Amino acid sequence: MANSPHGGFLKDLVARDLPIRSQLLEESATLTSIVLTDRQLCDLELIISGGFSPLEGFLNEKDYKSVVDDLRLASGTLFSIPINLDVSQEDIDTLSLQPNKRVTLRDPRNDEPIAILTIQDIYTPDKVKEAVQVFGDNDLAHPAVKYLHQNVKEFYVGGNVQAVQPPVHYDYVAYRNTPAELRAYFQKLNWTRVVAFQTRNPMHRAHRELTVRAARSRQANVLINPVVGLTKPGDIDHFTRVRVYEAIIRRYPTGMAALSLLPLAMRMAGPREALWHAIIRKNHGSTHFIIGRDHAGPGKNSAGKDFYGPYDAQYLVEKYKDEIDIEVVPFQQVTYLPDSDEYVPSDEVPAGAKTLDISGTELRRRLRTGAHIPEWFSYPEVVALLRESHPPRSKQGFTVFLTGYHASKKESIARALQVALNQQGGRSISLLLGETIRGKLSSELGFSKRERDININRLGFVSAELTRAGAGVIVAPIAPYEEARQQARQEVEKSGGFFLVHVATPLEQAIAWDRDGVYERAKKGEIKGFTGIDDPYEVPKHAELTVNPAVESVAQIVRRIVLLLDQQGYFGDV
Repeated sequence: MANSPHGGFLKDLVARDLPIRSQLLEESATLTSIVLTDRQLCDLELIISGGFSPLEGFLNEKDYKSVVDDLRLASGTLFSIPINLDVSQEDIDTLSLQPNKRVTLRDPRNDEPIAILTIQDIYTPDKVKEAVQVFGDNDLAHPAVKYLHQNVKEFYVGGNVQAVQPPVHYDYVAYRNTPAELRAYFQKLNWTRVVAFQTRNPMHRAHRELTVRAARSRQANVLINPVVGLTKPGDIDHFTRVRVYEAIIRRYPTGMAALSLLPLAMRMAGPREALWHAIIRKNHGSTHFIIGRDHAGPGKNSAGKDFYGPYDAQYLVEKYKDEIDIEVVPFQQVTYLPDSDEYVPSDEVPAGAKTLDISGTELRRRLRTGAHIPEWFSYPEVVALLRESHPPRSKQGFTVFLTGYHASKKESIARALQVALNQQGGRSISLLLGETIRGKLSSELGFSKRERDININRLGFVSAELTRAGAGVIVAPIAPYEEARQQARQEVEKSGGFFLVHVATPLEQAIAWDRDGVYERAKKGEIKGFTGIDDPYEVPKHAELTVNPAVESVAQIVRRIVLLLDQQGYFGDV
């Protein structure tokens, strides 16, 4: 039979509150509402489904402090990650939040009510202590620590919830199973021993081999249970990953494996996260859980060292294995032997045997360049799916972001570059000049620093969308502030290449080239906040290219930009 839930009972709040759903739905329309963040929505979905059993809501202060300090709820039940509903002082004041007040928790995607929270307390967390205790360090290089300090609001609200309805999903609905649904599925198929495999990455042949070995050694079935909530920034999107899982599951022996998606917001908390993952899989009915090397690790800290040891996660879960009552299956590193065309555990490789491997970095390079990915590493259908979603650079979009003073000739460079790239062919080219954006997208904005930043933020968004569609984008705003330029870079780089070109025309030369006399008007005080006169231009710190039209021709500069793009692989197929 399936494993018993953590704490002894599955807290399926949707089923519990179904008899009074109509009353709750009616009440939710009369209450003050909190619109959830994406992370809060993921957490709430797993609270009301029972995935976070024994939780019935967001942690109150007593439970929060106990989890942070001791990996336990105040009741003594093991729980390693604090599940919090954060709010701001403005939220508290505007919504009149206070103990015993009932509030509706709404889905940010469609404003639908998901649950009603009865507030038990409102408290101020010690974020530094939370970072150190939960994540092992207060280093902003850790994505969850950065999120904690830069995104999480200053107060936490604790209290239990009543479920109005689960969040609606429109993608891969057949694979989205609650703990109760998975348990019923296991019972129907008579799966009494289930090995759960957690992943946030595409699976390849080695993953199939190690999960099959784990299942056979335990006389169990395999549950491929990937996270499709929030994962590490930069991870491959879940749409691509699920298509990969659908393809690879057909490579398992018939009846051995099943696929179910987990709407979890990962914290990348290493050992604590591994323990949390084990509890969640236990709630979903699994009896065994594979824990890999550096499980849920975020990578390097600001000193260039790993946040966690490679086996810290395995050690911590092993420490509590009797209490959580789920068997840990250590992730065995497997190695490919070309002479026998098989994967074997690394510690079983015969002395002198030839081995082959492709690292994650090398795989990304081959996808980026279109280089061959052999069948011994990944199945052809998996490679085809990855190439479809992540084409080589020659088929990706990019943005060339020209920044410099007014009348620096950046517009002339932009227009000439558009002609050169259109001649090159291979993708559509969009030209977004400063005055075009101002007129079409930001006509209501002035020239204060805040309004300039809003303008560049809009420009970054449009550039990112065009880049995502595979276009070449040329933008040429003044963009005088470093922070706004960096935010534009971050937005575009989610979709493709970003190349910052500093058009470093000296101010005196730009003034001499100003045929409209704008600088003279600014000097006379007729124009306020003009870049270079009474408003600063912050020289870019991270430009891919610096050019100076005062000493180089426009043709020479365009040639340098085209060569840079070519060097980075944006022209021609490999």
